[in-house]
Amino acid sequence: MKSELDLLFIGDIVGRPGREMTARTLERMRQENQPDLIIANGENSAGGFGLTEAIYHELLDMGVGVVTLGNHAWDKSEIFDFISEADRLIRPLNFPEGTPGTGFTVADVDGIPVGVINVMGRAFMAPMDCPFRAVDKAIAAIGGETRVIFVDVHAEATAEKRGLAYHLDGRVSAVVGTHTHVQTADECILPGGTAFLTDAGMTGPIHSVIGMKVEGAVRKMVTQLPCRLEVAEGPAQFNAVRVRIEVETGRAISIERLNYR
Repeated sequence: MKSELDLLFIGDIVGRPGREMTARTLERMRQENQPDLIIANGENSAGGFGLTEAIYHELLDMGVGVVTLGNHAWDKSEIFDFISEADRLIRPLNFPEGTPGTGFTVADVDGIPVGVINVMGRAFMAPMDCPFRAVDKAIAAIGGETRVIFVDVHAEATAEKRGLAYHLDGRVSAVVGTHTHVQTADECILPGGTAFLTDAGMTGPIHSVIGMKVEGAVRKMVTQLPCRLEVAEGPAQFNAVRVRIEVETGRAISIERLNYR
């Protein structure tokens, strides 16, 4: 059994450009240095808003092991038809009780259990249950199975993401943020051994406003009128983070940002 695991987390995949860039990059990684587990945020992968069943399976076919979501989880209504049976798809666990789906899972990686948790922040976001207490409960549920636990915190506020990371330091292997679509440069390993990055960034079109066509996004900002937002086209980027974790302790050994264009 391996003593270390190499986890890759892909930042918000936006539309077809993001999916195509993901497929190309993962194919190259398979030829060079394949991660042990690939996790990807897919809440924007279907036309920039939400996730369909076909695209969920497309991501799995690329090699993604677990797909996480966020505030756009319900933008495609068909998700209600398959989320409860999709065992490698998780949505923020602090949605109200009774919401379809689950907020955490335990993936089998060559016989090693790896916990993956998805949670959403509350600052500048829709009202949600407390993310701190929600993750505490999830850790209590899976902590007996594994010490290797990855947390995707889908949140707007930098302070809230960092605060959650310190709250979890030493109890999970990594806390990485999503939602802003802009990769931050503050990767570190906290004193208790938890790897942290405020935001993994976006995998999608470069010449865009966080993935959307510039013209529509700017028009909406200037006029304050409703405007249809569409995924931009052209060259794409791949934003991700790679974390090496010691299996026995669950402590992070290294964290590296990836930014391919």
